[in-house]
Formats: sequence, structure tokens, C-alpha cells
Amino acid sequence: MSILLTCWMQSSARRDVVRVPRPLRVGVAVAVLILGTSHALVAQADTSRVAPLRLADVYAEMVKRSPRVEAARQRARAAEARVPGSRRLPDPQVQLGFMNYGVPSLRPMETLGMNQVQITQMLPLNGKLAAAGRAADAQAAAERSRAADTRWEQRASAAAAFYDLYQLDRSIEVASESRRLMQDLASIAESMYRVGEGRQADVLRAQVEVARMDEEIIRMRAMREAASARLAALLDRPVEPALPPVQLPSYPAALPRVDSLQRAAAASRPMIQSGEQEVRAAEASELLARKEIWPDFEIGVQYGQRRAVASADPTAMSSGTDRMASLMVGASVPIFARSRQLKMREEAVAMRRMASADLAAMRSDTRGSVAEAFADLSRARALQLLYRTTILPQAEASVTSSLSAYRVGSVPFMTVLDSRTTVNRFRQELAVLEADEGRAWAELEMLVGRSLVDSTSEPPDSRDLPPAPTSPDAPTHSSILRDASRRGLR
Repeated sequence: MSILLTCWMQSSARRDVVRVPRPLRVGVAVAVLILGTSHALVAQADTSRVAPLRLADVYAEMVKRSPRVEAARQRARAAEARVPGSRRLPDPQVQLGFMNYGVPSLRPMETLGMNQVQITQMLPLNGKLAAAGRAADAQAAAERSRAADTRWEQRASAAAAFYDLYQLDRSIEVASESRRLMQDLASIAESMYRVGEGRQADVLRAQVEVARMDEEIIRMRAMREAASARLAALLDRPVEPALPPVQLPSYPAALPRVDSLQRAAAASRPMIQSGEQEVRAAEASELLARKEIWPDFEIGVQYGQRRAVASADPTAMSSGTDRMASLMVGASVPIFARSRQLKMREEAVAMRRMASADLAAMRSDTRGSVAEAFADLSRARALQLLYRTTILPQAEASVTSSLSAYRVGSVPFMTVLDSRTTVNRFRQELAVLEADEGRAWAELEMLVGRSLVDSTSEPPDSRDLPPAPTSPDAPTHSSILRDASRRGLR
């Protein structure tokens, strides 16, 4: 339709005797505006038929496929596997001896030749095994908490990529709609310039705006491919640039208090729990290091046999084999205690202090991160409310006013273009705020260690943009379009 109207106006321009009335030109412009809006609605309806990408699906796939989550899980299993062995005695030693054999005959010598079997067992004293077991238990618990924290970190990273995709999808949608509108307006401005009622500056500006929108769409599509690649890497799946449009989850209606979030993070954040277990492990290791100064007890038994020696007494009975047994008891002697055992104590004390300092830093960083994420969340919420209730309605009212003024010829045609561009920019900024809110919720979930957003539910309809408020006697945007169309095509 727009092509036919433009061709008709161009053909009229070639006939110098025909003057196109201004109401007709306004009607043509408004008709093209209506046509461009209808095309945008049809395109939006076509994309709505594609199954959207939900945040819950991303989370489920991330838990199953993420290599980092799997690596942390296996590291925790390895730490748990070390616990039983830490409470067991050292392995006994078995020795087999062939004593006093002749060379090169390799026969046992008379009287001295003997075969021996010896078994020794080291017995740590003073509760060393119990302390080692407590340290291994605490280390395994720390690895389990660290694995849980890795899962929450990867979850937040996947959510950030998800919300980046949402922001870019909305921005591309608004930019594409704006580009279609710019093309139609550029054609109208050129047609009006041909008949002598427009300005060349309007034509050039409209064409530059179309080229700028092309550049912006190309840039945002490249950014969307990068966001898709980040999400694919987190999920360990092939890169799919053509991911379906994303669907926002349902955010909580009310915000929690920042102090309650900080208390919850201090109590349930896996990173802090891991730090607490690291402190327990360091304390148990320090206790074990203090016990290392005590000697380890060692016990052993020995069995030997040799050929019996012939007796000078003819009446003596000989069994043919002499058998012997021995019992051995020993202990380690810490002769290098000053440079070994005492240094082990210093090392354990330093490690325990380091673990305590790390835990304090985790708690402090968590409090600050919770406050920062809550501030970002509050900012996104407040600005969204401002955009929906004040900025966007006023911008839409400005478009309505510019259309009304353009109908009577009191404003240039590019004023309508500027006001419409401003509305589209505000819509893009609103999409950025919606994505910022989602990222802030994901950050808080990672810090608190629990779900705060229902990722399986869809956002309510109330999240859509409200209509611009108008007074009872003021003309609306749609009524001006309809009236201008009737006046121009009559």
C-alpha cells in the first residue's frame, strides 16, 4: 500500500499542473504510519508463535550439563572419599628375610642360616587419628559447600546471559519497528519534497536515521550472538545464534528488607558455610600439629626358622627344624622437633588465622554485595515505575501532540519523527531496566543461597506498558490518526 501511495505521489509530482492538497498528503502520511504499525504487530504475532526460552529451562540444563558444576561436584566426592582413610591406622609392614646364605651356593649356612618373617605396625598416640579425621570431615564439608556455591555462581552467570538475551531481543524489536517507520517516513518526506511542499533537509535526515538504525540493528544482532555463545558455553552445548526469544519470569511483587537479606546470606550462603568449615578444618589441623611432638609407638613380631643342628648326645631327639619368635617394641624419636614438629605448629597456626581472616572477608564482602545488589534492584524497580507511569505516557502524549500540530501545519514533519524516536529510546531503556532487575535478583539469589524468583511462572499482564493518560476532552493518538486519515483521503 505504501509503495502504491508513494508511486502515485511521485507520478503526481511529474505532472506540474497537479497540486496535491496538504490534507491529502497528511492522509497519505498517516495511512503509511498505520500500515507500518500494523506490520510491526503482525511481525510480533509471528514471533509469539515460537516457544520462548524460559529461565527455569536454562537453570535445569545448567545443573545437568555445566562442566564447572560437575567438576565441583566430583571434587567434593574426592574429599569425602578421603575421610575414612584418615581415621585408619597406617598400613602394617611385612618383611621377608633370608639371613646368612652362602655365596655363590645360595644355601643357608650351618647354624647361622635362617629364614625370617617380620610384621610391624605403627600406632599413633594421643588422639592423632581422631584429629586427622575431624580435619578431613571439615574439609569434605567445605568442598560440598564450595560445590553448592559453584552451582549458584554458574546459575547467576546463566541468568546474566539470559537477561542479556532478553534486553537485546527487546532492543532489536524496537529498533526494527523504528527502522520500518523511518523508511516509511523517508519515502513520505521525499514525495513531499518532490511536489515542493517539503524540505530537502527532512529527506536527508530521514535517510541518515534509516542508516543509523541499520547500524544499530547489526551491532545488537552481533551482541546477541555473543550472548548466545556465552550461554551455550555455560551449558556446554553447541553455539546456537538463533536461540528463541526469551521470556521473563515473574518477579516478586514486594522487595525484602536489606537487613533480612544480609542475615539470610550470613546464615545460608554456601561460600560462607565453606569458609566456616575451612576454619574447622584448620583448627583440627592445628590440634594435630600440636600432637606431632608425641612419638609414634611401633610394635612388631618376628618369626624365624632354620635347620636343626645335630646333637652330640646320641639319645637326643632332633626335629630337624629350629623355630624362633621375637617381639619388638619401638617409638619414633623427634630429634628434629625444633625444625620440624614445632614449625608444623607455626604453619598450622598461620593457616588457621588465614582461614579466619578469609571467613571475615567473605562475610564483609557478602554484606556489601547484598547491599549493592539490593540498591541495583531498588533502582531498577523505581525507574521502571517512573517510566511506565510518567516518562512513557508523557512521551506518547508528545507524539500525539506533534501529530495534531503536524495536521494543521504548525510543526515540521521531522518533529513527529523526533518524538517517535524518543519514545522508542525510552522503550529500549525500559527493557534495560527489566533486565537489570532480573540480574539483580539472580545476584541476590547467589548471595543468599536460595531461590527468590519463581523462574517457572510467566510475568503478569500488568507488566505491560500502560496507556498514556489523557483528559476526557483531549484527542487520543488513535483518534488523531483516524481523523487525519479521513480528512486527507476524502
